[in-house]
Amino acid sequence: MTEPSRKVSESTVRRLSLYLWVLEELGEAEVATVSSEELAHQGGTTAAQVRKDLSIFGSFGKRGLGYSVPLLSREIRKILGLSRTWRVALVGAGRIGAALFEYPNFRDRGFEIVAVVDTDARKVGRLWDGVRIRHASELEDVLRESEVEIAILAVPGRAVQEVAERVVSVGVKALLNFAPVQLRVPEDVVVNHVNMAVELEALSYALMNHPREDSSA
Repeated sequence: MTEPSRKVSESTVRRLSLYLWVLEELGEAEVATVSSEELAHQGGTTAAQVRKDLSIFGSFGKRGLGYSVPLLSREIRKILGLSRTWRVALVGAGRIGAALFEYPNFRDRGFEIVAVVDTDARKVGRLWDGVRIRHASELEDVLRESEVEIAILAVPGRAVQEVAERVVSVGVKALLNFAPVQLRVPEDVVVNHVNMAVELEALSYALMNHPREDSSA
């Protein structure tokens, strides 16, 4: 596999993740090879886009034969940094936090939640699958002790900026933010925002503005 010669777009990275999901499903079905057309159909894109995305990182297939499913799965996992385990902290043990902690595909993908922090005294001290919930006042110590590399912020919007600053202050460089707030962080810190309300509002707009058939016809 060759290193990409240029900056890779976020949309390309997201498509690689979709390709990996498809490849893993094919692997579970014991499918040995897949064409760019089949990968595109399952991934919701075009065969040309699949080939273009993969060519950034090297040559993985053979003309007329397609791609080896196990080999391409392995290579995309390497590209996405999934050939190792990432140590993750969950800040916020509310409904969203609890649902995220229970999500099985995190661990399958190499993301291990090693620390959980919350402000609710009723939750502090509880064990979640062997992980003890610690009080938010201990946040910096918890992050250091657990050698956290990624932090999931599942806290209210009014608190998330302060929490992000505390997390970043101990050297965590990657944040997944579920609060409806755009975080201000140093340039070397990567933030991904997940706002489910915004996504639903986009769907609402699409439905309201989608051309409708004339029911009177």
